[in-house]
Amino acid sequence: MSSIVPNENGYVCLSFDFDGPSLWMQRRMTTPTPVSRGEFGAVAVPRILRLLARRGIPATFFIPGHTVETYPDESRAVVDAGHEVALHGYAHELNTTLGEEEERAIFGRSIEVLDKLCGTPPTGYRAPSGELTDQTIGLLVEHGIAYDSSLMGHDYRRYRVRRGDALPASGPAAWGAETDVVELPMSWTLDDYVYLEFVTFRRMLMPGLRRPEDMFANFTGDVAWMVREVAHGVCNVVFHPQVIGRGHRLAALEAWLDELGELGVSFARMGDVAAAFAAGTELGIEPRHPC
Repeated sequence: MSSIVPNENGYVCLSFDFDGPSLWMQRRMTTPTPVSRGEFGAVAVPRILRLLARRGIPATFFIPGHTVETYPDESRAVVDAGHEVALHGYAHELNTTLGEEEERAIFGRSIEVLDKLCGTPPTGYRAPSGELTDQTIGLLVEHGIAYDSSLMGHDYRRYRVRRGDALPASGPAAWGAETDVVELPMSWTLDDYVYLEFVTFRRMLMPGLRRPEDMFANFTGDVAWMVREVAHGVCNVVFHPQVIGRGHRLAALEAWLDELGELGVSFARMGDVAAAFAAGTELGIEPRHPC
């Protein structure tokens, strides 16, 4: 990983969860229609890569091992374009449903697949559906993973993942010990899926289908506030190729990237940010202008 260039206005990390059909497999929705929605992710990836290449923007792709093996050409194209590839389970497994040995085996298999793809072991992880457990954190430490992007404990600052928190109903929280794993936090407010995707579940409806311009207005508000109030802040944004890859949404993404350029932020791969933080670079200094 290369180092980040210091920028007081801060950094935006674009990340893409290239789930493919594995997202629908996790939900046991494997009839042709939901599977085809996952297939569209492979259609969208080349479009996204062309868009990023036109602007010289680096990004991070979280790719399940199942997706790498199902779509080797598209996955290889991500690597060849100079983007980072990080862990996202093997078949988008929900960690809260797994035993420790099962989850350990998934880590091992996924790391092997990504190592073969990239020529180096992955350094980052995002839990499928954002669900970390203490067991998962222990496996991140065990496998030497440098950073995670599943938690929501801050917006513009990096921090260390804790392990062993206790939350008794009878008293205050007892926070566990920090690990060496760097957290690059995410948020559902900066995730395209919750704004745009229409999904009918057995007991609920995710309405989605909002105008992407409205979503990007929210995203811009978060970045603009960071630029004004936080020095060297980092804002992580989550996209899914099967969601953002439709024509009108890609056009809105292009316009948004141009808007961010006017704010003077830099774009960075998440692994580069994590490495800079681990090396002692101060990020997320708030307030930017002390009274």
